[in-house]
Amino acid sequence: MKFFIDTANLAQIKEANDLGILDGVTTNPSLMAKEGIKGNDAVMQHYKDICNIVDGDISAEVVSTDFETMIEEGKKFAAIHKNIVVKVPIIKEGIKAIKWFSDNGIRTNCTLIFSAGQAILAAKAGATYVSPFLGRLDDIGSDGMELVHQLRQIFDMQGYKTEILAASIRSPLHIIKCAEAGADVCTCPLDSILGLLKHPLTDSGLAKFLEDAKKFA
Repeated sequence: MKFFIDTANLAQIKEANDLGILDGVTTNPSLMAKEGIKGNDAVMQHYKDICNIVDGDISAEVVSTDFETMIEEGKKFAAIHKNIVVKVPIIKEGIKAIKWFSDNGIRTNCTLIFSAGQAILAAKAGATYVSPFLGRLDDIGSDGMELVHQLRQIFDMQGYKTEILAASIRSPLHIIKCAEAGADVCTCPLDSILGLLKHPLTDSGLAKFLEDAKKFA
């Protein structure tokens, strides 16, 4: 399973990349706004900066909802760097745009997936990735992880090449469950990635080793 970081914060992206386990980055307009990135030129430059840090797929999200403007936005994003993946919402115009991008050699990430039906349409249109939002499904009393299991079964049975990119991750346990469910990619906040390192027995064991090592000094 590939690890992406879900942020527009350059310091966090660099920290995750320095671990040596980072495969890519996902962003969205909300994450850009959180970092104070405003205006088209600033957004484009920020994506360039991310591409200069991480050698992996970088999702850049369109902010329009009509086919023609999505295509124009996507073409500009794709021109930034070979690793850019155009992120498109799962709406009618979005499916049309994904098909166009697929036919024209531009990779896509279909976002805001909350059902198997939505994911099937995106895969049929040629999406490179589909992004089921696990945490948001959990928030309304649904089982987000069950959707990942369902998509894995369907995609394998139907031979879809689209990768399952599990998103809206809330905890280290979510990451582990995504790996168990067969997600191709998990995009996570930095805290969740670092949370995988933590275990009280590791902390106590290391403290004991270090204390004993002082006896040899």
